[in-house]
Amino acid sequence: MNHNSWYPWLQEEFRQDYFRKLAAFVHEAYETTTVYPPKVQVFSAFENTDYPDIKVVILGQDPYPRPKQAHGMCFSVNPGIPLPPSLQNIFKELHAELNVPMPDNGYLMPWARQGVFLLNTVLTVQEGKPLSHAGRGWETFTDHAIQKINEADRPIVFLLWGRNARAKEGMIDHQKHLVLCAPHPSPLSANYGFFGCGHFARTNAYLKENGLEPISWELPHVEVYRRR
Repeated sequence: MNHNSWYPWLQEEFRQDYFRKLAAFVHEAYETTTVYPPKVQVFSAFENTDYPDIKVVILGQDPYPRPKQAHGMCFSVNPGIPLPPSLQNIFKELHAELNVPMPDNGYLMPWARQGVFLLNTVLTVQEGKPLSHAGRGWETFTDHAIQKINEADRPIVFLLWGRNARAKEGMIDHQKHLVLCAPHPSPLSANYGFFGCGHFARTNAYLKENGLEPISWELPHVEVYRRR
């Protein structure tokens, strides 16, 4: 990450008292329980979408708590892993809006490489226990990241899905950025406004209006990743 412009910001955060306490908790959790994502992938969102490249922010809750799913970017799963229900619903909405083909995998790295910052509000989780690492300091860290992105001197689209994500709406300058809110894509709430939200089409329209390349939301087939 040394050549990534997030690096100085991260180093400054790591020196803060709140983060030292958080790091001690996370270290102990990895030593004594099963935690996701793998330790080396906790900051994948920052490593794979550099600060100057961010066009879109998608804010999730916390990592998937099941084996081999989470790799440090919200909603994304490793190649070859069955699609979680929320991700299936995201792809259904994409297909309905933009006729994007339903992919055979949920590896969202191609989105990240185009400037889609895939951030969870909490970056680690104990196996089988959603939100088990909430309230330990990750929220402060990711709030600071959102504030940093909000300061960018260019328009960015923020997609806030669900109550936890929408709680961050007040931190974002609506005059400078586009903020789109909807229910979470979970099967429990997708039918109450996520389906039909139009966020992907509106995102690309906004990027074009501001002279930016729209996001190509279509994903390569899983074989592409297996051949690498």
